Amino acid sequence: VIKIKNVANGDVNLDGVQYHAFDNNFSRFLVKNGDVLLSLTGNHPQAMTQVVGEASKYKLNEYALLNQRVAKIKPKKGLLNNFLYYLLKHDATHENLANKSSGSANQANISKNDVETLDILLPPLPEQKAIASVLLSLDDKIDLLHRQNKTLEAMAETLFRQWFLPAEASAQVGVEGKLPDEFDFVMGASPPGESYNETGEGVPMYQGNADFGFRFPQKRIFTTDPKRFAEKHDTLISVRAPVGAQNMAEEKCCIGRGVAAFRYKKNKEFYTYTYFKMKSLIEDIKQFNESGTVFGCIGKKDFEEIEILIPENRDVENFQKNVKPIDDKIIENCIQIRTLEKLRDTLLPKLMSGEVRINGG
Repeated sequence: VIKIKNVANGDVNLDGVQYHAFDNNFSRFLVKNGDVLLSLTGNHPQAMTQVVGEASKYKLNEYALLNQRVAKIKPKKGLLNNFLYYLLKHDATHENLANKSSGSANQANISKNDVETLDILLPPLPEQKAIASVLLSLDDKIDLLHRQNKTLEAMAETLFRQWFLPAEASAQVGVEGKLPDEFDFVMGASPPGESYNETGEGVPMYQGNADFGFRFPQKRIFTTDPKRFAEKHDTLISVRAPVGAQNMAEEKCCIGRGVAAFRYKKNKEFYTYTYFKMKSLIEDIKQFNESGTVFGCIGKKDFEEIEILIPENRDVENFQKNVKPIDDKIIENCIQIRTLEKLRDTLLPKLMSGEVRINGG
């Protein structure tokens, strides 16, 4: 059963999805691969997705059912399905629907009539096909790189476990120590609020889990008065609820009090080893989500007391030498994904508004 929470960011997320017994009374609520869905309730009515036509990453094995406040939109003759998908992702469409919505900013609602009376610019079918093809090719490449990154990261993590965490209970790779024996780390501190901006002045600042992406944080907030820094390729860990989210610094950046930055003590260039060593400790770190009177948190002294095994230098060096190329490919892919997403997001409004035209012949 696809609910509002499962429809977000141009795709379907079925984590924690619920199931319901089917009977014929539900037949008109069925959706299949390729259907275009639209959330009718949310902070702003733009949680749109294609449940799996070509432009989506997720594949339904069979059918699914729509829950309340999620609509299925079927194009009539003269409107291509993939063009409809990108049309609904256009910011101008979001704005037009938001202007029609009722309710509060935190719980906006749009109706069937709001959707039906939405004005759209509809180019000829050949041009629709050409526009959708351009955008789809970018999304396909982005999706390919995302899937490749997940495979590469799983491969690197497996190699780390095989190298330093053998399955045999009696095996011990390294000598007993504590986290500061192997890593330097910096606890973040928040700059004054008046230094924050979203216009790119100063340096990017990351406050915690909300900023984290697959590998690198998303640049949302900047500060002209940074207090604590992470260096390029430092491993970043969220230290306030939720504790234990992990990322890597793409460049020198400011870290707020919700983030700590780690680097290998003997060689700061060993960022691959640092990243996957910290990943191996994440479950221990996440236990601090249960601490605190209201929200979980982990402090400097807590990190200092985390017990670890410290491998011999030659093992760390060999791991870094062999796995760094895999990690660097992940980093390269992330940079390429950002470039492609920026290109797609720049092209989409220009193509939909007619500012840029494509010959569909």
